[in-house]
Amino acid sequence: MKMTDSTAKAVSDLMLSIGTQLNESIRLVQTTESEEVFRDYRLRVARLMGFMQDGVMNPLWEEHPHLRPPELR
Repeated sequence: MKMTDSTAKAVSDLMLSIGTQLNESIRLVQTTESEEVFRDYRLRVARLMGFMQDGVMNPLWEEHPHLRPPELR
């Protein structure tokens, strides 16, 4: 994926923000829904986050390694 550094930075920041929001949605469902609904939702979001990581973020960070947050190295 050949992106300029400025676009890659913006995409990286957005993807990290989306990940944070998805984690917040899991916590919301955990505190408001049944265990069964929570487990199903968590699994679906985990699949989505895995795709984001493998399909977007890792390739982006391979091309622009300086954008990968230190805690994810």
